[in-house]
Amino acid sequence: MNPQFPADAAPVKLYRNPKSGHSHRVELMLSLLGVPYELVDLDMAGGAHKAPAFLKINPFGQVPAIDDNGTTLADSSAILVYLVKKYPDGHAWLPDDPVAAAEVQRWLSVAAGEIAAGPAAARLAVLIGVPLDRDAARAKAHRLFAVMEAILQDRPFLAGKAITIADIAGYTYIAHAPEGGVSLEGYPALRAWLARIEALPGFVGMVRSPVLEET
Repeated sequence: MNPQFPADAAPVKLYRNPKSGHSHRVELMLSLLGVPYELVDLDMAGGAHKAPAFLKINPFGQVPAIDDNGTTLADSSAILVYLVKKYPDGHAWLPDDPVAAAEVQRWLSVAAGEIAAGPAAARLAVLIGVPLDRDAARAKAHRLFAVMEAILQDRPFLAGKAITIADIAGYTYIAHAPEGGVSLEGYPALRAWLARIEALPGFVGMVRSPVLEET
């Protein structure tokens, strides 16, 4: 816990699914900031995310969502922005410089676009059986990884020399890409980037699922 928070501080409630990469982004950010939090696992199979009580928190019926002492928010990228603007020591994660801030936003868009359609979609198809084109998702993942590999050969983090919320938004589904049958073996710079994030004080991982060998 961040020593700047009193021991009796009300924790941020994080409504999540333990295997949701979007949920893990938020948990990881909370942990890195040292913000006290409480995990609330929703029974997605039982429809808890569509129950009236949860729809009051997120009308779209999706995880993650947070309740920070009465302030409720949904959407993982929006929550990341909120957390680093709200809590001590968070300012460094979202730069004020216009160019640097735009670079972070670009990677948040990648997280919602190419990462979601590539490694995240491949993992969904394998782990949950969502009817998605696994081959197309894997091909998109490899195209993305090739671009990221070239970028990360020249800088340690996605938006530049310093870690930002862009890295947190991108981390989880890429780290767990092998669970969707997408190998990381051919991308040493990408793997080194993952290792840098995993070495951060306060890092917490997402529960691992079996790795599917790529065919």
